Amino acid sequence: MSDLICVGSVAGSFGVRGEVRLKSFCAVPEDIELYSPLTDETGTRRFPIVLTRAIKNGFAAHLGGVETKEAADALKGLRLYTQRDRLPSLPDDEFYHTDLIGLEVFDTGGTLLGKVISVQNHGASDLLEIGGGGLKSPVLLPFTQAAVPTVDLDQRRIVADPPEGLF
Repeated sequence: MSDLICVGSVAGSFGVRGEVRLKSFCAVPEDIELYSPLTDETGTRRFPIVLTRAIKNGFAAHLGGVETKEAADALKGLRLYTQRDRLPSLPDDEFYHTDLIGLEVFDTGGTLLGKVISVQNHGASDLLEIGGGGLKSPVLLPFTQAAVPTVDLDQRRIVADPPEGLF
């Protein structure tokens, strides 16, 4: 498991004074400001962050060291990270998406179905995108207690009971 957890990304500039459009991946979107300063993926660049206002699909924010629209535009697509130990502990039945990606997925009979490629949410609930393991194309597995009864982070595996005909 990585020590850095992605909590947001820069979607582009906002206005002409160096503000950025910020997408928050936190359960409570405003909490992204609590983890300031945020870093890039390597942990070498640090960005103090101040949210200025809510906007459509995110926030307008000032990132430390970003003073112009051109500097803000240059950061478009930058993913922002914080240290895992700064995030709250989760209950036993909740997981950070980054911890699920890469886990092997087995059915209840022990047959390898594939690996988790991504975790997606299209409004109703989380879906695990499963690929590999002889699949011709990725499969979206509902991330519910019924379809995924066991997640074992220590063993880096998931036991799934997928709906009939999914795999």
